Amino acid sequence: MLEKAILLLECFKPSGGPFRLTELAERAGLAKSTTFRLVGSLLDLGLLERSEEGYHLGGKLFELGSLVPRRRDLREAALPFLQDLFEATRATVHLGVREGHEVVYVERIHGHESLALPSRIGGSLPLTCTGVGKALLAFSPAELTDEVLADPLPRLTRYSVTDPARLRTALEQVQVSGLAYEEQEAAEGVGCIAAPVFGAGGKAVAALSVAVPLASFHPARLAPAVRTAALGLSRTLRSGV
Repeated sequence: MLEKAILLLECFKPSGGPFRLTELAERAGLAKSTTFRLVGSLLDLGLLERSEEGYHLGGKLFELGSLVPRRRDLREAALPFLQDLFEATRATVHLGVREGHEVVYVERIHGHESLALPSRIGGSLPLTCTGVGKALLAFSPAELTDEVLADPLPRLTRYSVTDPARLRTALEQVQVSGLAYEEQEAAEGVGCIAAPVFGAGGKAVAALSVAVPLASFHPARLAPAVRTAALGLSRTLRSGV
């Protein structure tokens, strides 16, 4: 039953819902009666919440997720650098980590002019369609890159790169420059620049980025700030602070 409950919770990726009971049953591949019982238990535990639109993930999950040591410590170390990056660019700032073939967003800072982006704290998106994801994938083990490129590449917009050869070339460029660029691949009308963050042993443990409207996408102006923030956070993590 625990495995089935996890299946139900996984159904909320990547959008977060809301979903009706029948939708959850279909997405999880479970009988409606089983789904009904499990949803009732998850509601009682605070792991799900219900509104007029349907079922959402519950606040208890956010509370528990914020206690995961690795992400909590990373977020706390990163916040000063993310805030500096935001002040320097006045752009939406992201911090993400890799989980499998996806990037999970640990933090996001945006101003009053919020962009219509698919990213959200705790949410996940494909590595291949996002600046943060490309920065992480470029510095991941070669075996993982081969796995990602062997599968059909997901498409979030009509601009998402779905050609493995083209994506591999882009990742090689990221390895050389230390910066990942993404234009309208995750959200139309938006451009993004990202840089990897390295921890002990030179391993890429996270990536940070800025996202701006395409009309304001000027890499020459944005890239130095992104690079500076990533280098500063990397030094902090390597020093064990």
